[in-house]
Amino acid sequence: MPGFELFGDSERKELQDVLDNGVLMRYGFDGMRNGHWKAKELEKALQDKLQVNHAQLVSSGTAAVSVALATAGIGAGDEVIMPTFTFVASFEAIMMLGAIPILVDIDDTLTLDPKAVEDAITNKTKAIMPVHMCGSMANLHALQDICNKHSLILIEDSSQATGATYNGKPLGSIGDLGCLSLDFVKIITAGEGGAVLTNNEAFYRHADHYSDHGHDHVGNDRGAETHPFLGYNFRISELHAAVGLAQLRRLDEFVAIQKKNYSIIREALSHIPQVTFRTVPEGGEESYSFLSFFLLDLETSRKVIQAFKENGIDACWNYYDNNWHYIRKWEHLKTLKTLYPLSMEVKEGLEYLKSQTFEQSDHYIGRNISCLIKLSWTEEEVRERAKKMVKAITSVLK
Repeated sequence: MPGFELFGDSERKELQDVLDNGVLMRYGFDGMRNGHWKAKELEKALQDKLQVNHAQLVSSGTAAVSVALATAGIGAGDEVIMPTFTFVASFEAIMMLGAIPILVDIDDTLTLDPKAVEDAITNKTKAIMPVHMCGSMANLHALQDICNKHSLILIEDSSQATGATYNGKPLGSIGDLGCLSLDFVKIITAGEGGAVLTNNEAFYRHADHYSDHGHDHVGNDRGAETHPFLGYNFRISELHAAVGLAQLRRLDEFVAIQKKNYSIIREALSHIPQVTFRTVPEGGEESYSFLSFFLLDLETSRKVIQAFKENGIDACWNYYDNNWHYIRKWEHLKTLKTLYPLSMEVKEGLEYLKSQTFEQSDHYIGRNISCLIKLSWTEEEVRERAKKMVKAITSVLK
């Protein structure tokens, strides 16, 4: 995914501007900064590019999820439905507020199965959180219908899919709230950072205050600001925002490169009868940051991954054996290994993880291989890589 592959003069210029100005904090110091406000610029650019009324920058994608939940009033004992395939941060961010992550099965989109979501709803459910993994999306139309039916909040975790669209709208702009990550290995990067997106004025105001110790940001004297409610520190710095601003201007460039490289490899693999590709919901277009496909079974996928390694094909994963992205390996969360006592609501709410199995998710994750699409490849390198992948897969299938 990473935009860091193509750092250049535009990123250096924005960074140097902050250093020359000398104000690294996004708030205050109005007299010193001579009109330079990189975080504000990036928020406005995100609003324009991703077609939302409001964007609030925060310190990470994980923070974006927690701030989004808090913004919507979700906390102690509330249940948030999320997929078994995600980054562990999505789970952690829900727990941080004392809410309970309810994991449900994925389908061949590699994201939430709407039927599994419907079956998991209880009187404690407050939100549904699809995680748009590996550059593509959940069936948002079906999930929106479920949310409308049950009066639930739809929160998009679009950390891995900036640049993808659904029915012509950017991911992250479709739910009640959207969450982006701008960390070092995302399509566009700020080094570290994230953003909360929304069209809801009240949610935006909550996110603005909550992410900065409850400051109301009224007037130009930070010390005189009031605090309408409790908040914490999830601020982004001007340095990080400067890098993100330059990278966002290059998003279309990055997606176009990814699409070209993705298309070459996909066309080559499409001639192998045993290879099928993840389903992209009707109306969706990926960001092309990953090529995700299915093989016959787990054993075949493991053998192909090994063949890839032996033939110098990097950045491909079968997530069934991955410690970070799939519930199967999250022993520290299943057994609640924490540095501090958890609330009884969370401990009781997560008891289900000790015994619940996810056969449908195992079926899809076990057969899946997701391969990163790099920005820095030449066309010759992409075509050579495609040939090697075809050769490695067919050698296993013989």
